[in-house]
Amino acid sequence: MFQRGGGVMTNEGSGSTQAESGGGRPALFEKIREQFPVLSREVYGKKLVYLDNAATTQKPLCVIERISDYYRNGNANIHRGVHFLSQEATEAYEGARTEAQHFVNAAETREIVFTRGATEGINLVAQAFGRLKIGRHDEIILSRMEHHSNIVPWQILSEQVGAVIKVLPMNEKGELLLDELPKLITSRTRIISVVHVSNALGTVNNVREIIRIAHHQGVPVLLDSAQAAPHIPLDVQDLDVDFLVLSGHKVYGPTGIGILYGKEKYLSKMPPYQGGGEMIGSVTFEKTTYNKIPFKYEAGTPNIAGAIGLGSALEFVQDIGIRKIAAYEDELLAYAHQVLAETSGVRLIGTAAKRSGSISFMLEDFHPHDVGTILDQEGIAVRTGHHCTQPIMDFFGIPATVRASFSFYNTFKEVDALAEGLIMARKVLGLSSRHN
Repeated sequence: MFQRGGGVMTNEGSGSTQAESGGGRPALFEKIREQFPVLSREVYGKKLVYLDNAATTQKPLCVIERISDYYRNGNANIHRGVHFLSQEATEAYEGARTEAQHFVNAAETREIVFTRGATEGINLVAQAFGRLKIGRHDEIILSRMEHHSNIVPWQILSEQVGAVIKVLPMNEKGELLLDELPKLITSRTRIISVVHVSNALGTVNNVREIIRIAHHQGVPVLLDSAQAAPHIPLDVQDLDVDFLVLSGHKVYGPTGIGILYGKEKYLSKMPPYQGGGEMIGSVTFEKTTYNKIPFKYEAGTPNIAGAIGLGSALEFVQDIGIRKIAAYEDELLAYAHQVLAETSGVRLIGTAAKRSGSISFMLEDFHPHDVGTILDQEGIAVRTGHHCTQPIMDFFGIPATVRASFSFYNTFKEVDALAEGLIMARKVLGLSSRHN
């Protein structure tokens, strides 16, 4: 019997049931759930249970309406116009940059660069910082649990300049072996780029210790905080991290927008990532000078509506309070972990002591795609596959997993629905395999 917030949950046999009580789910989050229109949908005649938040989060009305309002009433290009609409749009766009600065606690707005997402942010650092600092036989340290977006850009750079990639290993729990990190760092190490929270395992890495070890050797660190941003507080000054990236759509904002935080001492010296309008100071056929940061890295007309929508999303999260969100989600994740661990046939993949957001698992030997298809018929949206982390799948010797990922708008009843769906999937797939 597992107690939570005054409510009592029990698991009987291979299924789970939950008795809700007034103290169970905070009223704050009950009210907030109403602000996400898609959550009231039905799928195949069943109420939608959306557990694919690590892939993308749903959008609250304030974000949807803010984007609509921009296009309906204020659409204009920014920075270059003297007319009212342009100035208004510029103010909204730069206001979103200020929201992003506050969200990660950057010292200055000029340390915030708008990108298309965490992926472009990593590519920007790999190419701009890489051209400045990384050469033949220099070393880049990644971890075994990186998303492909934090592997491939560094591989491309390595092929271009002849650099070497080293890999920080992990254990069977899905935890990085930080004792190995000092052994990997040498005088040729130029950067460490590491995931903050694993999208595939939910592991929260000890990034503070990674940064401490790296800085002791004079090595800068990039954090891929795409999965951390919706779940835990970010404070780049407290961490003393050199670069940090996140994606807007993971934190209740639009797709196609994200931010790169970089310390001014790096951004001011790095070369541009792309050329074109906005990033220039002056242009002649003989020579081009570049704009000041952050505009040096924002070539062309940006995703204005996306940035404005992201600003609204970050304000929305900060108004709720990221620590309140984390507290509730931790409780929800702990319940989900226990329920799934007690559901017959489920094998959890990754059992790190500190986790956030996601749970990955196998259901007996059934292919995750088959499991996900049956869950979908019950209205339950999960992610199946390698989650763009094939090195993790190779480490565990599996082709893929089922991943359930959570948000503050998810409920304990939805966890129960997932467990019940898995019981059904096991029966259906078991019968099918016997018939074959």
